[in-house]
Amino acid sequence: MSADVRRILRLALPPVRRLWAAIALGSLSAACAVALLGASAWLITYAAEQPPVLFLSMAVVGVRAFALGRAFFRYLERLAGHDAAFRQLPAMRSSLFARLVPLAPDGLRGARGGDLLSRVADDVDELQNYSLRVVQPLVTSGLIALVSVVVAFVLLPEAGVALLAMLVIAAVAGSLVNTWASGAAERRIAPLRAELSDALLDLVRNVDVLTAFGALEGAQYRVREASERLTSAVRARATGLGLTAGAVSLLAGGATVLGLVGGVPALGAGRIEGPVLAVIALLPLAVFEVFGMVPLALGAWRQVAASARRIADAAPETVPDGIPVDGADAPGLAVQGVPAVRLSGVSAHWPGVEQPVLRDIDLDLQPGERVLLTGPTGAGKTALAHVLVRFLEHDGSYLVDGTETRDVRQDDVRRVVGLCEQQPYLFDADLRQNLLFACDTASDDELRAVLERVGLADWADEREGLATSVGERGALVSGGQAQRIALARALLADFPVLVVDEPTANVDAAVADRVVRDILRTAEEDGRTVLLISHTAVPNELITRSIALEDGRITGAAAAA
Repeated sequence: MSADVRRILRLALPPVRRLWAAIALGSLSAACAVALLGASAWLITYAAEQPPVLFLSMAVVGVRAFALGRAFFRYLERLAGHDAAFRQLPAMRSSLFARLVPLAPDGLRGARGGDLLSRVADDVDELQNYSLRVVQPLVTSGLIALVSVVVAFVLLPEAGVALLAMLVIAAVAGSLVNTWASGAAERRIAPLRAELSDALLDLVRNVDVLTAFGALEGAQYRVREASERLTSAVRARATGLGLTAGAVSLLAGGATVLGLVGGVPALGAGRIEGPVLAVIALLPLAVFEVFGMVPLALGAWRQVAASARRIADAAPETVPDGIPVDGADAPGLAVQGVPAVRLSGVSAHWPGVEQPVLRDIDLDLQPGERVLLTGPTGAGKTALAHVLVRFLEHDGSYLVDGTETRDVRQDDVRRVVGLCEQQPYLFDADLRQNLLFACDTASDDELRAVLERVGLADWADEREGLATSVGERGALVSGGQAQRIALARALLADFPVLVVDEPTANVDAAVADRVVRDILRTAEEDGRTVLLISHTAVPNELITRSIALEDGRITGAAAAA
């Protein structure tokens, strides 16, 4: 088991104080269950001898007390155990998100949305069973089994030895049966659940495209296949649980028979009385009811371990090579006005890919410059943008206002160098919330002013103003409108240096020209530096100079005419 998996399991385990409270209550409930059967057996057998009622009173009271205690302590154990387990879920999710944030976006390039969602939601939920279905049952069963063996040994040594032997056999045989019948299925459930989630998410998110290209039936078939595989695994697990319970019950009967084999001769020899023989015969049934949780805990452990491994794979403790990480005492980055940006001998590669995507890049961006970056698809333009906003680690030197960015907090660099991405992410909320995302202190008047600057004020007024819904992932706005909303965000965030990645990728030529002009016009008005990445031509009067990137290298530069 890796160190990452052990770390996650430690985080899933509640604090000792809460955990032991649940274990103590569970042990009391199990002890009451065993004592209830033992006291009932003694009471019924002794009552058959028709002793004075006075001799039965304490046993009657004990039976009632054990019956009430069994349910009472069971309720408190469930309450304490689930409360302790549920309290760990926020901490686990916070820890998972804290490890995912430095990886995003480039460290998660290969992750599928549905699978990642399953790890964050379903796999984290599964970890609550580490304490509820693994640790608590094992400790409780062990304590009760030990006490029961001691009691049986005191009543009749042969019975104690027989009970101990059958408990050991039950633990081994039950675990083997459970592993054989459902071990593989239990390990497959978490990945299959993620596969179904991924297939459903793809179907729901892309239903329009799938319908348009006649691929909807294939996507639905994928969902059905994933659902059937998951259902098959769950059924296999249920079958294993049933076989395990049957094996344990069979061995419980064997323990009762062994108890009678040793107890009947002892009764004939006068070593024990009749009521004691009844206790010896029926005690194993109650003990095995509690001890039967041990093989089932093994199955629960397999599922918990599988989920912990999936979480560890999604958010490893060590950040992959190629992703920038803040140092332990990284200072902040303080700049005055619009800073100069300089890259010297910068190379970079995508995480998990050895081949560099950028090679020996030298680039100077002076305050107020508007620079056009061109190049074919795959030339490294987006990689350069991600280096500038510290999504991607680099070799060489990258200075902002004379400060090496590798030595300061990454978030501070991103407050200075902002990115308008190629496909802006819009939340399924209104226009106001999508803008406040960039500056949560902005007033409605400030939001309307920035919409005016990016040319969206009239569009918004024709609808519901700032309350206009943009739909899930911007489904209710056009590509050009989405780019303008992204530009409005950048203006609200007030980035001194702005990197704009392919703002015209999803719009027609007329709209593309207006979007580019608005971006560069607003940048010129504010005096901010802009690096515009674009496939399309840009009028020379709007830019300061242009550079070309090909195969990860700058191959040409020209001043605007």
